[in-house]
Amino acid sequence: MAKATPLKENPYFYGLIAVFFWSTVASAFKLTLRSLDFVEMLLYSTFFSFLILLAIIAAQGRLGEIRRVSSRDIRVSAILGFINPFFYYLILFKVYSLLPAQLAQPLNFTWGIAIALLSIPLLKQKVQLKSIAAVFVSFIGVIIIATEGNVSNMRFKEPLGVFLAIASSLIWSLYWIFNARDKREPVIKLFLNFSFGLVFITLFWVINYDLRFPPIEGILGAAYIGFFEMGITFVLWLKAMKLAPTTAHVSILIYLSPFLSFVFIHFLVGEEILLSSVAGLVFIVGGILWQQSGELIKRKRRKRLQED
Repeated sequence: MAKATPLKENPYFYGLIAVFFWSTVASAFKLTLRSLDFVEMLLYSTFFSFLILLAIIAAQGRLGEIRRVSSRDIRVSAILGFINPFFYYLILFKVYSLLPAQLAQPLNFTWGIAIALLSIPLLKQKVQLKSIAAVFVSFIGVIIIATEGNVSNMRFKEPLGVFLAIASSLIWSLYWIFNARDKREPVIKLFLNFSFGLVFITLFWVINYDLRFPPIEGILGAAYIGFFEMGITFVLWLKAMKLAPTTAHVSILIYLSPFLSFVFIHFLVGEEILLSSVAGLVFIVGGILWQQSGELIKRKRRKRLQED
């Protein structure tokens, strides 16, 4: 009889906790935006993310690694920090200030298909008919959500919000591709990226905003976002990926997040979830999974060949 895996060694334990927290952040965005401007929300959440990542590194006894970073590491982190958290979250938080959470969240989730498209020119991957078809399926989902099910009229309730939501997925995809090429230790790398991101957002805020003391509700919301959207949850996800036999075993869990997110959006934010939002999300996730299924099959074949 196989021995049960202890929780501290179970990748699904860490993966499901991460997915749970990521499922709550769309609601946290909307609730925090009731007290803070989207730029203020980015400033304070990035600051709290910086603090929690520094605390994690200190708890691991690795502060010395920060002092030993090279000038190249600093340049790379400055570029990546500008893309994420500064530019990506600046756009994403603006989206949430314009759209209901049930529209913003699934539209932003199109990063999965955006990565597949951008990998063609940036990673020199071949164009496959299956990938094109999968993009089309996800695009149908975008149209259903953006028009709130009124596809025949093709009228978007908030065109700027829809455009920025899709743009945010492209920005995240670019960051993901460039970040994947960066082979530095993930937590140290993330801390350095967010350190530069904090500098950029602080400068942006100082130039464009007057100083004011934010309400406590806004600070608490920004702290939650910084801890669980940008900080602790990422470390939990890395732990899950490290413990899993293959990344595919755990990465599939991420597709639970947008559906679970609808539950929190309904009960915490008070939005009545539209059938069109659910249907559109099914198309988006279905297209992403269809596109990725071919890659999973290839990996299994390569593994079998290696074992043989």
